[in-house]
Amino acid sequence: MFIATAYAMGAPGDAAAQGGGGGASGLIMMVVIFAIFYFILIRPQQKKMKEHKKLVEDLKKGDEVITAGGIYGTVEGLAPDTLTVKIAEGTKVKITRSSVAGVVTEKDKTKE
Repeated sequence: MFIATAYAMGAPGDAAAQGGGGGASGLIMMVVIFAIFYFILIRPQQKKMKEHKKLVEDLKKGDEVITAGGIYGTVEGLAPDTLTVKIAEGTKVKITRSSVAGVVTEKDKTKE
């Protein structure tokens, strides 16, 4: 009896009329969602990574930097993958180039 009731709820041939064109609209929605994610998440992240790479490549001896750990120092030595940074009188540390968070500017120095 329950099965007969279930068949009575949907008219035969009605499923084809309701589902027509579902594949194309689903594909369009996927493309729109990907485009939104690209412009909101992926593109800005790629731009930020490109800027950081340029910053790290342009470092030179004497630049004042801040590391990802929050340590301020002055670049004393350069190597392809590492930097020697003077953080205090008589104290030098060797860090990877990628751990440099930024270069300290004159504007940053006036805030201190």
